[in-house]
Amino acid sequence: MTDADTTTVPPRRVVVAEDESLIRLDIVEILRDNGFDVVGEAGDGETAVALATELRPDLVVMDVKMPKLTGIQAAEQLSKNHIAPVVLLTAFSQKELVEQASEAGALAYVVKPFTPNDLLPAIEIALARYAQIIALEAEVGDLVERFETRKLVDRAKGLLNEKMGLTEPEAFRWIQKASMDRRLTMHDVAQAIIEQLAPKKS
Repeated sequence: MTDADTTTVPPRRVVVAEDESLIRLDIVEILRDNGFDVVGEAGDGETAVALATELRPDLVVMDVKMPKLTGIQAAEQLSKNHIAPVVLLTAFSQKELVEQASEAGALAYVVKPFTPNDLLPAIEIALARYAQIIALEAEVGDLVERFETRKLVDRAKGLLNEKMGLTEPEAFRWIQKASMDRRLTMHDVAQAIIEQLAPKKS
């Protein structure tokens, strides 16, 4: 092994919040086995927010139903203050709950019981989406515009996926690159994609 191989990226730091200690142990084990560094554990939403605010992890994995603050309330606080991306764990895949979770700013969710194969892709999605949101926010200062831009970019990503078979991260990189190459904002690029690819209303 050369020196170059040893300078790997530091492991991503995670806070895990789950009120059932056995499930929490499971999650921590899955994460550690897959190269994550679990820097904090919490048994309720309030502690989860406090830990994440103090430790600034790369990610928070959190159960929806928890004492003091629910996972959704905690996710809302973390996302509003740009602390870290959140993956929510839920025992139900109810549509309503999923919508609430995404409105609260959770970037991915996993339905229990789950395997590493369910949890790890959800984590990668959350991390990729968070990086996209940060990139968008760096470009757009105004909150209302930011929300509009996010909606447009999401729609454009969906069209690139549907018409060109790009994955979500690839579609975002495509939009980002087009914006740099053409010296346009991501908002303008997304709008152009939608105009070109969206089915025309007759």
